[in-house]
Amino acid sequence: MAQIIAFSGKGGTGKTTLAGMAVRYLMEKTGRPILAVDADANACLNEALGVTVHATIGRVREQSLATIRSGARPGGLSTEEHFDYQVQQSIVESRGFDLLVMGRPEGQGCYCAANNIIRKYTDKLADDYAYVVIDNEAGMEHLSRRTAQKINVLFIVSDPTLKGIRTVNRINELIVELSLEIDKRYVIFNRVKSGDDAVVRAACGKGGLALAGTVPEDVAIYNLDLHGDPVFGIPSDAPSLKAFYGLLDNVLMAG
Repeated sequence: MAQIIAFSGKGGTGKTTLAGMAVRYLMEKTGRPILAVDADANACLNEALGVTVHATIGRVREQSLATIRSGARPGGLSTEEHFDYQVQQSIVESRGFDLLVMGRPEGQGCYCAANNIIRKYTDKLADDYAYVVIDNEAGMEHLSRRTAQKINVLFIVSDPTLKGIRTVNRINELIVELSLEIDKRYVIFNRVKSGDDAVVRAACGKGGLALAGTVPEDVAIYNLDLHGDPVFGIPSDAPSLKAFYGLLDNVLMAG
């Protein structure tokens, strides 16, 4: 069974970039099969990973509904068999990882349906991978929708601002309220400037959450975002990459 690693947090904190960097880390450190899951309706994890998406779960759902309404049975398959086949075909295969994308429903379908589907297939496909890295949508809605049945490690990403810290605490409270199955949860403070470190550590301590570490503001990440380049282009000696790899070593590889 795969180790499921998820990223959460408010928009604009660099959550998707860190999720992409986690995929790169696992590729380099383990060489084992990885499934990346973009569970955000505003899908952009593929851009962080440098791959093109040819199909999404939202689109597959709409196509399947159209097939059901038409009464057709492609290839003599049952509706469920046909849908399973379409989901398998929607997986983007790349060197070192595969990617499954939720995307937006093309019609008037609710995002909840696409969430339920991606949760089902994340659990179903987990047996075929050593790691599953989930980039959740910004905010807290995905927690109540339960994108994954169980998460081994949840990273809540924040920027070093009061608003970000409040969002972290609300997410943590919701996790407790919903009794979600999360083995370990940590905060990562991203884009931390010189002098911010002590402040964010103190703030995190007040919230009762474990601090995985901080990732410094880095021109390498700024240039990456500016040009839309994948995370594999970040220099190995970039301060952000070194700091992030160090905290993943401590959280994922320790013991």
